[in-house]
Amino acid sequence: MKDNSITPLVSIITVVYNGEKYLEQTIQSVINQTYKNIEYIIIDGGSTDGTLDIVKKYEEHVSYWVSEPDKGLYDAMNKGIGLANGELIGMINSDDWYELNVVELMVKAYINNPTKRIFHADRYDIDENGNKKIKKFHPSEFKFKYYGMTYNHPSMFITKEEYSKHLYNTNLQALSDFQFVLEGYLKDKSIFFYIDEALVNYRLDGISAQMQLLTALKEGYRSRKNAGMILHENILSILVRLAMFAINKVRN
Repeated sequence: MKDNSITPLVSIITVVYNGEKYLEQTIQSVINQTYKNIEYIIIDGGSTDGTLDIVKKYEEHVSYWVSEPDKGLYDAMNKGIGLANGELIGMINSDDWYELNVVELMVKAYINNPTKRIFHADRYDIDENGNKKIKKFHPSEFKFKYYGMTYNHPSMFITKEEYSKHLYNTNLQALSDFQFVLEGYLKDKSIFFYIDEALVNYRLDGISAQMQLLTALKEGYRSRKNAGMILHENILSILVRLAMFAINKVRN
């Protein structure tokens, strides 16, 4: 049982590589949180632009940072998780930024719901022109299992306990977060807790946003298989994706 009189340590991890364009906004959204018991970790993949100058500018607010080559986004995320000491761990990549009360709300939910291990919310999608549109969590189990990610991974705060059970698959290009969430869901869907509010800002120029259909189908199949989905359900997911692709093509 958690002690409500104690403010738990929260670890926030930022993974970055040549991210000077937006990194400062990301950092400021962490260090200006209304909740203060935060351990901030920055994992840089060996940037060659001005990223490290920005990190050093805010070094007094950063608990730990490292700059060295890695095997990609998910390898860097796993590295950060291994370094984290917090009971709750949030991931905010260098293209994105938090609303300033996100940690406070997540900690409140964590304290009040001791059986939950994955806390999530809505997000704001930001297009290339800076326009903002809310992306709600979609509660449909069918859509999540057979079509694609309905949870907003950038909004997630996940317990250290959950990360001790499984990490991100470094062999996937873009859907390792989907595999991670699906794996947790298939084992015990009761571990999720939803906050009905947009708490993170997500730029739509990431890898997963740009995936082509064939790549998405292959990665989707592998991620579902790795998460423990049985074969006939995985095949159904491919058929659903193809059907939706055809429908959207006709509409457009």
